[in-house]
Amino acid sequence: MKVRVNEGVLEGSAVENAYGKPYFSFKGIPYAEPPIGDLRFKAPKPKQPWTGVRQAKEHGPICFQYNVFSRPPVNTGEEDCLYLNVYTPYIQPQKYLPVLVFIHGGAFMSGSGNQDFYGPEFLIRHDVILVTINYRLEVLGFLCLDTEDIPGNAGLKDQVAALRWVQNNIRNFGGDPDNVTIFGESAGSASVSLHLVSPMSKGLFKRAIMQSGTMVSSLVEPYGARDRALLLAKELGCNSKNDKEIYDFFKNQPVERLVNVQVPITYTELAKLSPKVYFSIVSEKKFSDQEWFLEGNLLDLFRNGIHEGVEVINGYTEDEGVLLFMMGCDIDDVFNHANKFAEFFVPYDIANHISIDQQIELGKKVKKYYLKDASARKEDNLDNLLKFFGMNLFVYSSTAWQKICAKRNKNNIYLYEFTCKSERNVFARFEKGSELIYDRRIPVAHADDLLYLFPGSSILPPVDMNSKTFQMIDQVTKLWTNFARYGNPTPDNSLGVKWQPYTLENQSYLDIGEKLVPGVSPNEEEINFWEDIYREYYPQKLP
Repeated sequence: MKVRVNEGVLEGSAVENAYGKPYFSFKGIPYAEPPIGDLRFKAPKPKQPWTGVRQAKEHGPICFQYNVFSRPPVNTGEEDCLYLNVYTPYIQPQKYLPVLVFIHGGAFMSGSGNQDFYGPEFLIRHDVILVTINYRLEVLGFLCLDTEDIPGNAGLKDQVAALRWVQNNIRNFGGDPDNVTIFGESAGSASVSLHLVSPMSKGLFKRAIMQSGTMVSSLVEPYGARDRALLLAKELGCNSKNDKEIYDFFKNQPVERLVNVQVPITYTELAKLSPKVYFSIVSEKKFSDQEWFLEGNLLDLFRNGIHEGVEVINGYTEDEGVLLFMMGCDIDDVFNHANKFAEFFVPYDIANHISIDQQIELGKKVKKYYLKDASARKEDNLDNLLKFFGMNLFVYSSTAWQKICAKRNKNNIYLYEFTCKSERNVFARFEKGSELIYDRRIPVAHADDLLYLFPGSSILPPVDMNSKTFQMIDQVTKLWTNFARYGNPTPDNSLGVKWQPYTLENQSYLDIGEKLVPGVSPNEEEINFWEDIYREYYPQKLP
């Protein structure tokens, strides 16, 4: 099957689908010039046309990264990585199809859009087009020197370039450029939340779905980006104070030296037992001849409103705190720190803004709330400790995002908690300590929701279409594709429930489990406690 795009002709493949809907696959499509040489750290450049027929049957290279999930972890990928994949059930449908563009997670340091995990087989059954993308990661994608040569946010500008490519070309695959939904998980979800306020992204999509991550999260809060870049230069052997010399030094470093680099700039960063995201979003300085992705205080930008008319789904999993195991934290260290240091319980974004005395005071309050007067012990209060981490990492920030958005916007926004449990809940199993949970219950860990949207063929066997598990997969994919098609995840009674939009008055949400259960004000008591904390110690992040 051949398709012409603006840059030339692509030849893809016709694929049988074990889950009932055959589709056409076009992999490894370049959406920008390779970001190498003088283009390292720069905004992506449009792809130049090619001659002849370009084969689109294999994935392009993934972005160079340190793969923490391989055993043992290894460096993999290439700098020439700006490729996307398109999967469509029809090349010439009677009516153009809704388009879903997925932005992968991985803490802005790992991952790809490849089919070994993010295959189209589940979603495409509902007559939508799926696009998955690669974007630059870690230092290559998010280094910022606050200069014209290294302004920051290159990875986010890659995402914008991919969305522009979709606008220009998706009709040729049967897709509707006026009905594009962007969705992502974790760092991909935080990226989606940023596209909702970035001037570069305005008009490139109609709807958005955020799964476990927002720009309000402490994991992506901009902090000391230039200081971090200068420290990295010193760590790699450059002691110059001249920005041009530092840029030339970074530009000429072997790519292997620019991944898996640990550059904490505060003791809090060094000491915290949690996912460490050293390179991510920044507020950019303006340079006259460049587009900027974000400029100014990010919370102020958000409080001024997301793009007008864009509908949003936002939510989190039941056991987000299990991410602590998934990132390799030693469980014995976790409990040791929890018992010795009150600051252990201070939310990470607050810790950067208050004194040590205040941290100790706050830490004692939080510890008392979650553990009462008991010591932290695996046998007694593991679940309460994980609830703290889940709220700290994702749940509070997702709820705060929802409330801030509801205050300012007339857009329809929806909130959910994901509670599906089956053999597909696997992410907590990847690290030691997981047996402490699985011996008692099936957790719904960070990223487990992905395996109800994508086959994850590299880590899971096929699923029986007659099983309860597949009923949940069908339910979740209908919610997501209904939303992409109509802007309403439950437009009729086919799912037996009505998911109401979230407002400050009703605070409606949907519990997405084996059954779909509407509710109001999820985790209300706990959220109230966290709002009291932020009110006292960091009111800028109050809803």
